Amino acid sequence: MTYKMVIVARKDLDLSKGKLAAQVGHAAVGCTLKAQRYAKDALEAWLQEGQMKAVLKVASEKDFYPLKQAAERAGLCTELIKDAGHTEIPAGTVTVLGIGPGDASVIDKVTGHLSLL
Repeated sequence: MTYKMVIVARKDLDLSKGKLAAQVGHAAVGCTLKAQRYAKDALEAWLQEGQMKAVLKVASEKDFYPLKQAAERAGLCTELIKDAGHTEIPAGTVTVLGIGPGDASVIDKVTGHLSLL
């Protein structure tokens, strides 16, 4: 079994590369911390395998919610990131959705239709 984490980013925000990288980092850390509590076995396997991650894209915020629901129904950890508003976008703007770490085949059932960023 292979394990991975995906972070899904909004294309409509047109974030700078640095801002996007920070938001992706927030999601990865948030998912990792949740997995320490709720998915210890998946986290351990993912850490052992090298922490595979992929960053995918959606058109807008509304696209996050069906993905989040489907991931949680599949037993995956999720982390929705809201920006603090200190730089490029208003406070509370939802920027990225982290999913996993988990079985890659389960994550692919939720996000396999999305394109890489």
